Amino acid sequence: MLAKSPNGIPAYRRIEGAIRKVIEAGELKPGDVVTSERELARVHDVSLMTARQALVSLEREGVVERRRGVGTFVAAPKIHFNKLMSYTEQMGSRRLTAESKILFAKVIDNEQDATARLSISPKSRVLKLERLRHVAGEPFALETCYLSAEQFSGLLSAPLRTASLFSTLERDYGVELGYSDEEVDATMADPGMAELLGVPKREPLLRIRQVIYSTKGVVILYVLGLYRSDRHNLLIRRYR
Repeated sequence: MLAKSPNGIPAYRRIEGAIRKVIEAGELKPGDVVTSERELARVHDVSLMTARQALVSLEREGVVERRRGVGTFVAAPKIHFNKLMSYTEQMGSRRLTAESKILFAKVIDNEQDATARLSISPKSRVLKLERLRHVAGEPFALETCYLSAEQFSGLLSAPLRTASLFSTLERDYGVELGYSDEEVDATMADPGMAELLGVPKREPLLRIRQVIYSTKGVVILYVLGLYRSDRHNLLIRRYR
C-alpha cells in the first residue's frame, strides 16, 4: 500500500514535486547531485522504498539520472521528436522555459532550396529566421526557418525570442499546423556551429530538415535544424 500525505496525495508524488521545485527554481542544475534516498526518507518521514519510488519515477521521465554506486544526478533536458511540437512546446512539456537568441531575421532573395521546399516560385522572396535555441543558459540547437515573405513578413515584428513560432502562426495568421515531412541525417559541427552550440569542432550533430504543412496540406514553413546529439533523442516506433 502506498504511503499517502494528509491531503491524499501519494507520498512519493510529494517528494517528486519537492525535487522538481528546486530544479525548476535553478537551485539544482544538470549534473548536480540530488538528495539521496536515505536522506529523502528522513526529511519526508517516509520509508526508504517510498523515497526510492520517487527517484525511479523521475528517472523514467528523464528528470534525473541514477548511477549505480555513485548517486542520483539532475539530468540534462532532452528533446524527443515523436510529435510535431515547437521547441518552446517541447521545453514547456519538461516544465522548462525556452529562450532564443535571434541571429538573423530578414526578408531575402535567391534562396532556391528554400523556395523549392516551400513550393513557391524560385524568384519569390522568403523570410529567413535563424535562432540559437537554449534553456537555462545552455545552447541546445541552431534552427533556421524559412517562410513565404508575401504571407508572413509581419513575423519580423513578433517577439520570437521568447514566443513560440508555431503558436504565433496559429494565433496571428489563423494557420492550423498539421504534419511534417522530415529528413534526418548527421553532420559535423564546423567552427561557427561549434562556437554557437558550445561543442568541440567536428562534433556530431543531428540534422533535421522539416517541411511543415497546414491541416489543408499547404506548405507553411521549412526548418533546417542542427541539434546537439547529446541533448536530443529520436525515438521511433515500428510496426509489422
